Parts: sequence; C-alpha cells; structure tokens
Amino acid sequence: MGLLGNVLSLPVSGPLGAVGWLARQVAEAAVTELLDPVRIERALLALARRLEAAEIDEAAFEAEESRLLDELVEMRACRSGLEAGDPATGDTEGAPEDPVADPQPAVERSEAEPWTAA
Repeated sequence: MGLLGNVLSLPVSGPLGAVGWLARQVAEAAVTELLDPVRIERALLALARRLEAAEIDEAAFEAEESRLLDELVEMRACRSGLEAGDPATGDTEGAPEDPVADPQPAVERSEAEPWTAA
C-alpha cells in the first residue's frame, strides 16, 4: 500500500493500532502481577500473623497455607515455562526449530495487481 493508502486508512488503522497496543500493555501487566511471587509471600505472612493473633485456627492456617504454596509452585512452573517457550508446560520437545521460517509466503503476488507487495 502506498503513501496515499496509508494516509487514507489512518483514521481507522490509528485507533485500531492504539487499541492493540493498549491490550498488549494490559495483558503484560496482568501476567507480571499474576506471576509475581511477592504477592503470595505477602499472603503467607498475613496468614501467619492471623494465626499468631488467634484470628484463625491451626486447621484453617494449614489449609490456606497449602493452597498458597501450591499456587506458588504452579507460578514457578509457569514462569519457567514462559522462559522455555511453552507457557502451559515449559515443554519444548516437538516444537519447530525455527517458528519464524515459513516455506509458503503469506500473500502470493497476483498478476492482476503487480503493485502489491508479496
């Protein structure tokens, strides 16, 4: 698309690009907050304080502590999976060597439209 096409499509593509950027920023912030171990560490400290202040009994403490520790283990597994490339399991076996390399072009050049980019 040439300069004229870019200028004419700006009223539509500009806001759509901004919405896409905003969605990526919100998703990134949500993942960062969700995978932050400090959140669970604070919850564990607050839970220990509640036990010491006799606000909860030992059974409730152990149940909540177990849930929080399980969440921490899942969080660490998810973080290592994100670093390895697979957000669900961290499994890289069977993944393509180069996911960017594509033997087929996304758009084929048409003989009727020689000015379009392939």
